[in-house]
Amino acid sequence: MTLALRLAQQGQKVTLYESAPELGGLASAWQLDDIIWDRHYHVTLLSNSHLRSLLRELGLEKDIQWVETKTGFFTGAKMVSMSNSMEFLKFPPIGLIDKVRLGATIVHASRIEDWQALEQISVVDWLRKWSGKNTTEKIWLPLLRAKLGANYTKASAAFIWAIIARMYAARRSGMKKEMFGYVPGGYGRILSRMQDVLQKAGVTIRLGRRSTAIRSATQGGVTVKFADNSEVTHDQIVFTGPATTAADLCPELNAEEQRLLRGIEYQGIVCASLLLKKPLSPYYVTNITDTWVPFTAVIEMTALVNPKEFGGRTLVYLPKYVAIDDPLFEATDAEIQASFFTALKKMHPTLTDDDLLTFKVSRVRKVFVIPTLNYSKNLPPISMSVKGLHVLNSAHIVNGTLNVNETVQLAERAIPELLAQLSRQERVQHARV
Repeated sequence: MTLALRLAQQGQKVTLYESAPELGGLASAWQLDDIIWDRHYHVTLLSNSHLRSLLRELGLEKDIQWVETKTGFFTGAKMVSMSNSMEFLKFPPIGLIDKVRLGATIVHASRIEDWQALEQISVVDWLRKWSGKNTTEKIWLPLLRAKLGANYTKASAAFIWAIIARMYAARRSGMKKEMFGYVPGGYGRILSRMQDVLQKAGVTIRLGRRSTAIRSATQGGVTVKFADNSEVTHDQIVFTGPATTAADLCPELNAEEQRLLRGIEYQGIVCASLLLKKPLSPYYVTNITDTWVPFTAVIEMTALVNPKEFGGRTLVYLPKYVAIDDPLFEATDAEIQASFFTALKKMHPTLTDDDLLTFKVSRVRKVFVIPTLNYSKNLPPISMSVKGLHVLNSAHIVNGTLNVNETVQLAERAIPELLAQLSRQERVQHARV
């Protein structure tokens, strides 16, 4: 959407095709009982300059509500707060020396600028070097497994660096405490406003248009075929879906492009949204180190968002990050509810079946890329060998984590290259005339 807006603002005639019935992708909203809120959990940081700039352009930045949040850990079957320095010192799973090393690891990572060097080191080896074996085993590995599953062994140290750098950036912005923000109305409101702005800029929007093939056109340009067998041809196409999907849709790509695109490894998510009658805890995020819990973390959105947004109820997300072929994708909502809610009740013994109002599951197989060793050196190009075809997606985020701010930044950075390609094509066409 940011690409479409920027290209239209540069005088280009743009059509945006979306396979889903609504805009937004992973940032889209859906309905839970009588409320509409984000399908997955999102938060805005003070340091999210690209997202905040876009929200300012949409007239929404002034509405952001900033909240100081708290962080919890569920470890050893107990809930522990770790929201300030004193609580960190009291944190029970590790001793004082290990805490010093853990803190030093975080500070050291926040100061690293040469992230490419970290791509050559496995995340486990790097953490053991800086945090020690005990802290790595008790703290880091459970968190890595929760986010990456068995794929954590493939990840480079750049993965943990990107997470730490993002969280520390908020402190560098001038605040000495962790402040998270949200726009009242959530991403449903943001996307509605974005759609209005796109249409006013002259962008044509086509929803429910799933592409099945992309090929070069005989008379020049690029042709897209859709699921209903209809076709359209444009001078330039920018495909923003997953890299492996691009490889499937574009058979004319050369062998090297296919290799690079198919070499991108994705992690999926099964994320449950719950509406509850009452709050669970004061924590926005509860990290989980106990391996018997079937989900990654507890995200209590109402610890950030005013409960009035949800009619006084509590909105909780229970994400589980899994491999793209994990059997959990085939589980029914009822099976996931039985597993997840049973575990949540064990974590919070006062929670009862009667407290659950709504349970809804989102499944996405290709969510974020696993930053493997030497990842940036094996990155697919944006402009492909098929004339007029470009592939740009979250795989091109090489020194950050997948979030809306990074996605907007990626689009902004790509605009000069795309405009240069358009300029070259226009010069060639003019010369032919």
